[in-house]
Amino acid sequence: MEPAGASSRPAAAPGFFPHWSAADWINRQLLAAVRDWGTGFRSVSAWILNRVILPVEGILQAAPPWAMLLLAGAAAWWGQRRWLPPLLYVAGLYLIGAMGLWDKLMQTFTLVLVATCFSVLIGIPVGVLAARSRALRRVLTPVLDVMQTMPSFVYLIPVLMLFGLGKVPAVLATVVYAVPPLIRLTSLGLRQVDPNVMEAAQAYGVTRWQMLVKVTLPLARPSIMAGINQTTMMALSMVVVASMIGAQGLGEDVLAGIQTLDIGRGLQAGVAIVILAIVMDRISQSYGRSQRRRRRDRKQP
Repeated sequence: MEPAGASSRPAAAPGFFPHWSAADWINRQLLAAVRDWGTGFRSVSAWILNRVILPVEGILQAAPPWAMLLLAGAAAWWGQRRWLPPLLYVAGLYLIGAMGLWDKLMQTFTLVLVATCFSVLIGIPVGVLAARSRALRRVLTPVLDVMQTMPSFVYLIPVLMLFGLGKVPAVLATVVYAVPPLIRLTSLGLRQVDPNVMEAAQAYGVTRWQMLVKVTLPLARPSIMAGINQTTMMALSMVVVASMIGAQGLGEDVLAGIQTLDIGRGLQAGVAIVILAIVMDRISQSYGRSQRRRRRDRKQP
């Protein structure tokens, strides 16, 4: 039986829209890539897993929890130079351990840390090139728009087929999703450097490399740190999505809570993700602010 009002809705005229779907062509190309280059992609995946992800995860899980808490507190104090926020951050991380989620916390932190490092290695050089080339910025802008607006689930499909299940495809999909803000803010920060400062440096005969390393990058550091902060937060937001393709960690508990309707388990893991996000966000922001504060202090007589 048709719902009320169904017959009154106008139907699209047959043949009005041409059939321009590219789904079949994309599927054929992706299957061909898996068939031709699948072995190479799996070798790269194994190398990243065995040489990068597992060693970092092993170090973090082997470290005593008290040492990790002390390191987090010291990093927060060094950036903010206040005692209360670091104590709150340490208390929040201690609460995660008290909930029995410390190992999963280290697994999640490993994925976020590795993805952020890869994003920095890609995003800062690309941002530097984009700041120097207007043509490159014009090409990158629509590409970055697509990367930021594309639903994160879409990244999992090709990465999953090329690299298989596990932590490596989760990291790579996270990098694709999280690197655009760092590229944008790096380029923006370098383009906003005071031209007078650059002219003064050129008057002293600095080379292009010295100009980049000793002048423009230090002056653009607040913007770059803001980009790293945004990249870290976007990487952390992919934790639950990445758990769908075999990435372990806190997202795995959230996904299991959804699948089994275990509200307590899912909520507990969600609270742990929120605490980790707050700690990482505040610490990374504090370093950007501390750099600006130091420059203001130097300018004051």
